[in-house]
Amino acid sequence: MGAHESMEHAEHAEHASGSNKNIALLIAVIALCLALSEMLGKGAQTESISKNVEAANLWAFFQAKSIRRTQIQTAAEQGKLTLGATTDETAKAALAKQIDTWEKTAARYRNEPETGEGTEQLAKRAKEAEAVRNVATDKYHHYEYASAMFQIAIVLASATIITGMVWLAWASGLLMLLGIGMTWAGLFWPHLLHALHLH
Repeated sequence: MGAHESMEHAEHAEHASGSNKNIALLIAVIALCLALSEMLGKGAQTESISKNVEAANLWAFFQAKSIRRTQIQTAAEQGKLTLGATTDETAKAALAKQIDTWEKTAARYRNEPETGEGTEQLAKRAKEAEAVRNVATDKYHHYEYASAMFQIAIVLASATIITGMVWLAWASGLLMLLGIGMTWAGLFWPHLLHALHLH
């Protein structure tokens, strides 16, 4: 091998080394993006599960209150029927007082803004928890897609080093940008996938 060929070989090796450093940097950036999307995904998944449990508990409480309110209303209605047939004034007064207590209790079970535990408030709180759960679930799907894109991008960038095919690095970079876009959508436009019907 002549001196000229040796210099060309050294320049080629240096160029390959520089390219590999760039690819390694690209992989490091993609890995950082992957870590962030995984972290955001885990947070969204946890919130989704938490809000799902909260909504289920609130609906269970709502059902229990509704059943109890129906029982009390039934007792009040039966009491009214008995009241019409009662002739004893003392018994009539006691029954009327009991009916009034039942009706107030039933009304309180339906609407109790001070505690937030009336059926109206429970239904509202359950629907709010479901709405938060749905947004968190939508965010989670975005982050999952983003993570998959970042993982594939890392594989393509790694393949560039082995094969020397530069187009793989470009494909990797494009996938990284798409993954960043999907992460951004998860943060600021969580209903994008619904709009696109992707899941």
